[in-house]
Amino acid sequence: MVLVFLFLSVILFVIADLAVRSFTRKVREKHKRREREEALAVSLKLDFTREAKSLKRASVEEPVARILCVDDEEVILDSFRKILVLDGYSVDTVQTGQEALGLIQTHHYDFVFTDLKMPSMDGLDVVKSVKHMRPDIDVVVITGYATVETAVEGMKHGAMDYVQKPFTEDELLAFVKKALIKRQDRIQKQLKPKVNITHMPNAERVRTGEFAIPGGVLISQGHCWASLSQEGSAKIGLDDFAKKLIGHVDEIEFPNVGMQVKAGQPLFSVRQKHRRVQFQAPISGQVVKINQALSEDCDALDMTPYQKNWVCIIDGDALDAEVPGLKIGRSAVALFQDDIDRFRALMIETGPKNAVEAGDDALHLGELELLDDTQWDRVVKEFFRR
Repeated sequence: MVLVFLFLSVILFVIADLAVRSFTRKVREKHKRREREEALAVSLKLDFTREAKSLKRASVEEPVARILCVDDEEVILDSFRKILVLDGYSVDTVQTGQEALGLIQTHHYDFVFTDLKMPSMDGLDVVKSVKHMRPDIDVVVITGYATVETAVEGMKHGAMDYVQKPFTEDELLAFVKKALIKRQDRIQKQLKPKVNITHMPNAERVRTGEFAIPGGVLISQGHCWASLSQEGSAKIGLDDFAKKLIGHVDEIEFPNVGMQVKAGQPLFSVRQKHRRVQFQAPISGQVVKINQALSEDCDALDMTPYQKNWVCIIDGDALDAEVPGLKIGRSAVALFQDDIDRFRALMIETGPKNAVEAGDDALHLGELELLDDTQWDRVVKEFFRR
């Protein structure tokens, strides 16, 4: 009876928690919508003619994206502002291509939506000019049925896509969301991974696709980290470069307490399915402790390989001679960046097609999982046994 009561209590608690979360989310969404409605209403009363004669601007806090729309039909511009602003976008609208080109020289936009048929300067010229002046901005052509062929011509000159009018609210929102995903994916592929020196307690706060090195931590050539204490002992673990490339860790093979090890000798290994990566000791000394909590929960490494997720502690006996050979600060960042470039080059040369897409410089979580045994052994040898 007690178990049934406890079970029902847990179920009721979960249901209540979900209900509260749902209610809170709805309240938050309503609050945001009211703010956006107010921003939209206020924007129509403000005068931006000093920047562009026909400019109307509706800005929201933390916009999903910043959009400039140019069309000589005011009803189309009104639709863009009302639909997109209420969904969290900041929108500027103008009625001529010349005004749009003036604005992109002084403002940052993610997208320019341009009509094709406009007096004085048509949409095709807007596409060509925007991509020449600001190639980082994605251009979308607004077209009617009769001008689809010209819209396709615009894509040959750099436009991302085209949207046909008339459109419904749902159609426009779906199109813009799809375009935003496409833009974010393109940017992610163009940006090389960043390496950050962080003073945060947990490296998981670093954004996806980036690599973390805590301030003051020493990094070895074989991608172990070491954090020294005043007494001369050091916590040792695998660094963020190693963890991200390996991906999920199934098991850690710890060294024996009391084991004497020399810098460069095998210290511990991590297992992923049937394969292992062996890590070399960054310093010489005696292993005085292993991280029992980590041995019971390897998944903790998915949060951060640093801080409390060290593998073992070594009581160093040659720190004066060995510490200068480790990397810290900018030199550690340089090591990461160099190895990122080397790894990408190696994957382009020998990796599987699904591991490296054309023009993709990013590293992906668990990329070693995509390799066959021969490729795995080569990467382990070149990056972790040196």
